[in-house]
Amino acid sequence: MTKPAAAVTPNTWDFLRDPMIAPTGFREYDARWKYPDQINLPGMTALGLGIGTQMRRRGVEPVIAVGNDYRDYSLAIKQALVLGLMQAGVQVKDIGPCITPMAYFSSFHLGVPGVAMVTASHNPNGWTGVKMGFAMPLTHGPDEMAELRDIVLNGAGEAAPGGGYETVQGVWDAYMDDLVGDFKMTRKLKVVCATGNGTAGAYAPALFERLGVEVVPSHNELDYTFPHYNPNPEAMEMLHDMAATVKDSGADFALGFDGDGDRCGVVDDEGEEIFADKVGVILARDLARLHPGATFVADVKSTGLFASDPELRKHGVKADYWKTGHSHMKRRVHELGALAGFEKSGHYFLADPIGRGYDDGMRVAVEICKLMERNPEMKMSDLRKALPRTWSTPTMSPYAADTEKYDILDRLVAKLVARAESGEPLAGRAIKEVVTVNGARVILDNGSWGLVRASSNTPNLVVVCESSESEAEMRAIFADLDAVIRTEPGVGDYDQTI
Repeated sequence: MTKPAAAVTPNTWDFLRDPMIAPTGFREYDARWKYPDQINLPGMTALGLGIGTQMRRRGVEPVIAVGNDYRDYSLAIKQALVLGLMQAGVQVKDIGPCITPMAYFSSFHLGVPGVAMVTASHNPNGWTGVKMGFAMPLTHGPDEMAELRDIVLNGAGEAAPGGGYETVQGVWDAYMDDLVGDFKMTRKLKVVCATGNGTAGAYAPALFERLGVEVVPSHNELDYTFPHYNPNPEAMEMLHDMAATVKDSGADFALGFDGDGDRCGVVDDEGEEIFADKVGVILARDLARLHPGATFVADVKSTGLFASDPELRKHGVKADYWKTGHSHMKRRVHELGALAGFEKSGHYFLADPIGRGYDDGMRVAVEICKLMERNPEMKMSDLRKALPRTWSTPTMSPYAADTEKYDILDRLVAKLVARAESGEPLAGRAIKEVVTVNGARVILDNGSWGLVRASSNTPNLVVVCESSESEAEMRAIFADLDAVIRTEPGVGDYDQTI
C-alpha cells in the first residue's frame, strides 16, 4: 500500500524503502511534487508501476519512450520511474535528457504509443513531475490522472512479465529535421534566445542557428537553481528581462522558453512584451490567409480578439474558447480538427499541416520566423500595432491551497453567476454572460471580461482581465472581481498584480 506523505515514519530505512507519494501531486493533466518532501524514489517507482498497469488495463501496447530534463536529480527520478515501468512489463525506450516536445515527438519517430517525461517545467528547483500520454498528440487529462492516482495510492499496481530497457540515440537530430527540414531564412534576423537557465538552453540556440538566425544568448547556461528568474514566459519578471536584452542588443525580437521547452513568449523590437494570447492572434492572422475558414481554439484566459478581430473574421475563421490546460487544449484541437490552439500561458498547439498537434515552443519559434519571412516589410512591433487595441492584465495567481482551491472556486463561480442574475454590474457595466466552462469568465456588455479559475498545477487561483476600451476599465474590472475573490478567507496574496 502506498503511504501518503504524512504517514511516513521518520526511520531512515523506512524512508528509503517505502513508497511516499503526496496525493495532491496528481494534477488535472500531469503530476508534480516537491522532491524529496512529497515523493521519494520508491514512490516514483510505484508511479511507474501504476503507469504500466494503466497501459495494460487500457489495452495499450506496453512500450513507452521516457526522457528527463536537466535538473540534477531528474536522472535518479527517471531511473526509479523506469524500474516501476519494467516491473509492470513495459518495454522502455530511454531517449535521454530532452525537452518535453522532443519526448512527444519521439512517440511518432519511434512508433511507440506511450511517453513519460520527467520534468517540473518552470517550477523552482526541488520540484519534479511527469507529463505522460498513451496516444500522441494527446496527453493525460483529468480522467486518466484520476485513474492513475487511484491505482498508485491504492497500491493496485500489478507486476507483469516482459519488461525491458534500451537507450535510443538520434532523437534530437530527427526532431530538428522534423522542425526545420530544409527551410532557411533569407531575411536577416537577430533574435534574443532566452531560456532562464532551463533545459531549453541546450536546444533552442542550435535551432536558431540552423534556421539561419543570429542568436543573442540570454541565460542559456543550464543551472537549475534558476539564478536569474524561473523560466516562465508568462511571468513579467522573465518578459522584462527579455525586453532589456532586446534594447541592449538591438535585436529584432526576443523569444523566451519555459523550463521544459513546450512554451514560448515574445518581446518585440521596441522592447514591448506581447502577451502570448496576442502573439497567438498575430500567428492566427498570418495562418488564416494561408488557410481560410480554419478553426482556432483559445483558452478561457485568452483575449477576446480570436472571436472579434476583423482580420480573422474576413478570412472566415471560427473561434472556440475552451478549458485552460495543455491536455484539455490538445484534445479540443483534435476533436474539432482545428488548425491551431492558443493558450495565454504560451502553450500553442499547431496541428496538421503545420505541426503534430502537441505543445512545442520550438515549433512556435520556427513558425514565428516563417511568419517574419513571409512579411519582410514588417517588424514585430508593426504586427503588434496592427491588432485592435485592448488592455489586459498579466496572469495573476493569488494563493489558494491545493486541498481548498476547487471548493473556493465553486463558491466564487456561484457568487458571480448570482451577481449576473441579479443585474448587479461589474466595473459599472452590465454583465452580458458568465461562461463557466473553466471557472468563471464574466463578460460585460462591451466585450470586456474578467476571469477567475483554479490553477491546475500550483496552489493558486488564476485571475486575468481584459478591457476593449481602456486601462482604467481593465483596472476597474480587476478591482471588482478581486473584491468578490476577497470574500473567501482561504485566498492569499498574488504572485504579481497590475
